[in-house]
Amino acid sequence: MLTIRMSACSYFRLYRRVVHLDDFQGLMKDTYGLRDTERGLAATVAWLAEEFGELAQAVRKGTREEQLHELGDVLAWVASLAAQLDLSLEEAVDRFKEGCPRCVSSPCSCPDASMRS
Repeated sequence: MLTIRMSACSYFRLYRRVVHLDDFQGLMKDTYGLRDTERGLAATVAWLAEEFGELAQAVRKGTREEQLHELGDVLAWVASLAAQLDLSLEEAVDRFKEGCPRCVSSPCSCPDASMRS
């Protein structure tokens, strides 16, 4: 079997339209897995929290490009955390395949607790 290694940039140029979660998770594991594993779960969660903060700031005051950048960072850290926990991102989102996992509707028909008077 022929195995072709490609850089992250080449990977995303090639698969720009469709990136499966497990493929993305594998790419992040190949790219950062050893370093992230050595760093440990607590540090990974801390980095993820920091990236969420940067995303929140970009949403409030940033450009579209800054928002995309920070959203990508959050996704990369979530993928790293999932890999360290030996969990599949695709399995994690599977509970949403029928829509809202609580009311099983799409769009969600659950009462919105934040809208209480």
